[in-house]
Amino acid sequence: MRAAAVVMCVGLVAGGAAAPPEFTALADVDPTVRQDMRYAGTRNFTGGRVDGYEEPVCLLARPAAEALRRAQRRLLRRGLSLKVYDCYRPQRAVDQFVRWAADASDQSTKEEFYPEVDKSRLIPEGYIAEKSGHSRGSTLDVTLVALAGGSGRELDMGTPFDFFDPRSHTDSPAVSEAARANRRLLRETLGEAGFVNLPEEWWHFTFKPEAFPDTYFDFPVSGASVGSARP
Repeated sequence: MRAAAVVMCVGLVAGGAAAPPEFTALADVDPTVRQDMRYAGTRNFTGGRVDGYEEPVCLLARPAAEALRRAQRRLLRRGLSLKVYDCYRPQRAVDQFVRWAADASDQSTKEEFYPEVDKSRLIPEGYIAEKSGHSRGSTLDVTLVALAGGSGRELDMGTPFDFFDPRSHTDSPAVSEAARANRRLLRETLGEAGFVNLPEEWWHFTFKPEAFPDTYFDFPVSGASVGSARP
């Protein structure tokens, strides 16, 4: 038995170098879903590669990956595609986010990611948390892209991904009607596949019921963690 899957205690942080067998690489389930794994690079609110992201791959509990494939099939018929920004997230990455939020001296990404919110408020106002549903394997951050002409252009969602601001609330009236329509399309399409949106973040969805509702994993994000040969 793999070390990360030994016990299922409430609130457990499960370590180990490998995922339990119920996890898979999204590309092994549906290679058509586009991936832009932000925390494996520098284009994110920390300004650098995040702890635990060894490769830019989306890992998910298999029921969530299969549900995402169902949603993708519907969108492809409309000339659209899903694009994921983050999927499974190790607990060590969440811990780094908390340390980053507590470091008042680092304001290098403020203009892009939290221009209207003081960094000291990111934890109290819930933008950064000590535990994340991403670490349980059924939560992902996602947007829509247009496939016409092969451009992969992201649809207008009113704010960028990980924009810490009330305008990122899914039903915010402060964004354009076009952005609100795109948010509704994303929420309705994923909702039909079994995903529930977090109202404070238009990009954040969790598949229900979760395969691991009480366990926060810490294996690294890499193909090797799930036995995948895909890059």
